Amino acid sequence: MRYISKIKILMVISILLFSSFAFAATNLPNFTEVVKITKESVVNINTTQTIKKRIPNFNFPFGINPFGDFDLFNAPEQYREYKSMALGSGFIISNDGYIVTNNHVIEKADEINVKLYNGKEYKAKKVGRDPLTDLALLKIDVENGDLKPLKLGDSDSLEIGEWVIAIGNPFGLESSYTAGIISAKGRDLGEGPYDNFLQTDASINPGNSGGPLVNLKGEVIGINTAIIASGQGLGFAVPVNTLKNILPQLKKGIVKRGLLGVQNLQELSPEMIKELNLNVDHGVIINGVIQGEPADLAGIKVGDIITSIDGKPIKTPKDVTNYIGNQLPGKIVNIEILRVSVDGKIEKRTFNVKLSERKDLTQEDIESQPIVVTSLTDDEKRNLKLDYGVKVADIKPGTNIYRAGVRKGEIILSVNNQLVNNEDEFYSIYGKIEKGKYVVLRLYSKKGYKTIGFTKD
Repeated sequence: MRYISKIKILMVISILLFSSFAFAATNLPNFTEVVKITKESVVNINTTQTIKKRIPNFNFPFGINPFGDFDLFNAPEQYREYKSMALGSGFIISNDGYIVTNNHVIEKADEINVKLYNGKEYKAKKVGRDPLTDLALLKIDVENGDLKPLKLGDSDSLEIGEWVIAIGNPFGLESSYTAGIISAKGRDLGEGPYDNFLQTDASINPGNSGGPLVNLKGEVIGINTAIIASGQGLGFAVPVNTLKNILPQLKKGIVKRGLLGVQNLQELSPEMIKELNLNVDHGVIINGVIQGEPADLAGIKVGDIITSIDGKPIKTPKDVTNYIGNQLPGKIVNIEILRVSVDGKIEKRTFNVKLSERKDLTQEDIESQPIVVTSLTDDEKRNLKLDYGVKVADIKPGTNIYRAGVRKGEIILSVNNQLVNNEDEFYSIYGKIEKGKYVVLRLYSKKGYKTIGFTKD
């Protein structure tokens, strides 16, 4: 009898488990409708880049020139051209031929070919690029009615755990679909000042770049952009609202952004709020104000605490960067701050600030600079006990900055008394300095701190 009872118990457990699995299976989403909605809107992008490679005038044994860069025979330089091919993805957003993709897919391309779902191929032209968000807009000439644009959704309304589908052409495998969920929002990968990635475990591979990340309605909620190659299930997409914010400017060929002129922002901690006796639970402290920029001209000072901009609560430094970066130069923004005096008195003030234009260097501008820097990682900051700065990754011998004593591996803390938090800030500040003007750098190395000056060449 006991044996029969055990069998009955096992049968009941088996039935319950089967029922639960069957129930779970019936509640899984059906992705076939998403495929039907989107399949004709995703495109294959094939790019060609012409690369010139210098040909040595004389082939030394083992490929080593004992005279270094010196040309013994004083012969004119010769170059050989070759073609480099690359693949990517994109998606149609209008009946008149506008296509969205990643900037890194087409940035250096001399020729861009777009292949539609129906097999038709078109030459595409670059309309607008924005390296800071890694977005680009292409245009193909096609008769109306031959294209099926995707609807742009709302990435702000996304919830963590929501189902999403990544579409593209990974490794040239056209019209591939992978499903997953939104794992996180607002990820900062250190790629640029406007990092605000959606993280997903939907499989994203090389060739997926520029393709859409869609919801179960078939609406675009992100643009597939990056992966962490050493991990699994770590894909990242630019939120579609970032695209929507700059799309009108991309159509004009150039993206302009507002500049407030504050730097080295710091999030308020609970301990700071308690110690300063503040009646708020959020805000960021301004630790640097750039002389002559809008914040300075409006009267905002170092130590002021930004609590809101245009009525939107400011909780992190990224909130300031993203909001101001989404505004056009010339716009007047309303900034609420708290100012704590030396005697502990707290004053609430409001400033109407007219934004100037943020000047960002292109990749070509950066490559032409005599110095290459990289942002410090969190581990490097921790080990060096620094809160800001950039590391010198490379420097051209013979330039004034090299002669002044700057060397690879050193940390640049400030340029002309302006603190530098990351590589974008460095290139923005350094790039604005005209040739022939004097530059003062504050640096840190294993030997300690030093200050150097030189004339920019």
